[in-house]
Amino acid sequence: MKNKPSKQCLKSADARAVRIFEEFVGAKEKFQEHEIKNTIVMFGSARIKPDDSNLEARKYYESAVELAHKLALWTKEKFKNAPQEDKYYIATGGGGGIMEAANKGASLAGEKTIGLNILLPFEQEANEFIPKDLVFNFHYFFVRKFYFVYHAKAFAIFPGGFGTLDELFEIITLAQCRKMQKTIPFVIFGKEFFSKIINFDMLLNLGLISKEDSELFILTDDVDEAFNHITNGINESLCLINC
Repeated sequence: MKNKPSKQCLKSADARAVRIFEEFVGAKEKFQEHEIKNTIVMFGSARIKPDDSNLEARKYYESAVELAHKLALWTKEKFKNAPQEDKYYIATGGGGGIMEAANKGASLAGEKTIGLNILLPFEQEANEFIPKDLVFNFHYFFVRKFYFVYHAKAFAIFPGGFGTLDELFEIITLAQCRKMQKTIPFVIFGKEFFSKIINFDMLLNLGLISKEDSELFILTDDVDEAFNHITNGINESLCLINC
């Protein structure tokens, strides 16, 4: 019988492909175990707190709680008689800040909520509003990103730093290149913040993006507008599938 590979061997650079495969398959099996096929993904800074001294930042936290709560109540009612695998879950990166706010909003609605947590040497641990069995821990960012997108039926992106902007641009790029469902609804929440960070009009005027690209998302500060855009988009997608 061949010897099993040593722990040291599995930690080596040569075994990286094995570790990636193990993480990819492990997450897949966990999604299948819980019959999760549909998520509404909410991104945003881990550093915005509910008691933040910056009132604008605190407003984003409160808006994330409200939006997640409304979406969770909507999914709870809409899919109350549906099979488990047809239900929708609020999913976040699992950490604090906006992620915590979204998980909190869903939890307050009495719904289970998901955290795709990234293991870091600082800053991030799974927040208290995610059931322990629905915390997914990832070492590799790109495997985590795959599972953010793979089950997603809608996205809401709130203000954040490098990580949030990275996720935002990757998702928009996938949508622009038709690597996701064409009708998937996107909300970028925080007009003043994102208009200062990204000059969408300049990109359009210089021909760096098309008019069609600029219509992949809405930019808003209104929770009701965000809610309506997401729920209408999901309803349209369901109609295309079932009607």
